[in-house]
Amino acid sequence: MHTQTNSVGIVTPQTAHFDTPIILKSGATLDSYDLVYETYGTLNADKSNAILVCHALSGHHHVAGYHSEQEKRPGWWDNMIGPGKPVDTERFFVIGLNNLGGCHGSTGPSSPDPKTGKPYGKAFPFVTVEDWVETQARLADRLGIESFAAVMGGSLGGMQALSWTILHPQRVRHALVIASAPGLTAQNIAFNDVARQAILTDPDFHGGDFYAYGVVPRRGLRLARMLGHITYLSDDVMGEKFGRILKNDVFQFGYGVEFEVESYLRYQGDKFADSFDANTYLLMTKALDYFDPTHHHRVGLSSAMSPAQADFLVISFTSDWRFAPGRSREIVKALLDNDRRVSYAEITAAHGHDAFLMPDPHYHALVRAYMNNAAKGLGI
Repeated sequence: MHTQTNSVGIVTPQTAHFDTPIILKSGATLDSYDLVYETYGTLNADKSNAILVCHALSGHHHVAGYHSEQEKRPGWWDNMIGPGKPVDTERFFVIGLNNLGGCHGSTGPSSPDPKTGKPYGKAFPFVTVEDWVETQARLADRLGIESFAAVMGGSLGGMQALSWTILHPQRVRHALVIASAPGLTAQNIAFNDVARQAILTDPDFHGGDFYAYGVVPRRGLRLARMLGHITYLSDDVMGEKFGRILKNDVFQFGYGVEFEVESYLRYQGDKFADSFDANTYLLMTKALDYFDPTHHHRVGLSSAMSPAQADFLVISFTSDWRFAPGRSREIVKALLDNDRRVSYAEITAAHGHDAFLMPDPHYHALVRAYMNNAAKGLGI
């Protein structure tokens, strides 16, 4: 039984079906699609207290609470969202969704193509952060939400929050951009490509149509996740958690699991391969690579951010070398160049990129204070 007083409790995903075609940035068109989402808290009468939570690479709509009494782990940001938590569901109405192209209920490569009845597979089109924002805006329209009290997210989720403020400046009053960047570095693109190559070269991938063969490119997915985990953690945390600890006291002189860190990575890889779609992983990493507000306009970041009207909270973490604090400061500078109101915090934390998911007291106190001020300013 889940009896936490500060949990949103048992939640049930909902599905919104859209029949209006969407033309994606790639030029491809989807005639119809589904978005799976969850909501926490109550939408107020004038619908002014809604917060959109955008997920990161391997995230989904299950942001807070539990799906059943038996579920052992709550939603992925449950420490942040709930009654009395930094994002207080007694004041705010919070929406989490699984992005288009996902593999947790929203239309994606593993979904049946209405034209064939078979999974889309490699026929599913590329999606971008801007495409996700457009589908999220359509969901907001469906729910009658003209503007969000806040749009927030970490990592790839922060990129979506940034994009919201550029594409729909009138519809976002506050943006929380956490452990994010205005575009990937060459090193980050390189990490993503190695992860994709692990999947693309797996013999069980079958060009993306592995569903027809009744197989999963497990080896590729495992390697992709193992590589990702190395980059999400800091060297200090890995050293503290695992060091050079051996599972047995002596060297085995083989290629099996000998060090505790190897055991951890293989466990994470196996778990991911059991729960995530390979094509979705490819799409999400490409969306990360493609994100660059300056690209289409060939202007600097300050000019690209000029449409934004929201107030911002930008947070980075000292040990995050994948999305280093310097990248967040680039965002802050671009916003200040446009006379936007920006609060910036660089949190001393040891957890690397994953710090945005951790219940760090200083981090949570900052978000709580910011959201309290936002609520007062909005009369919520």
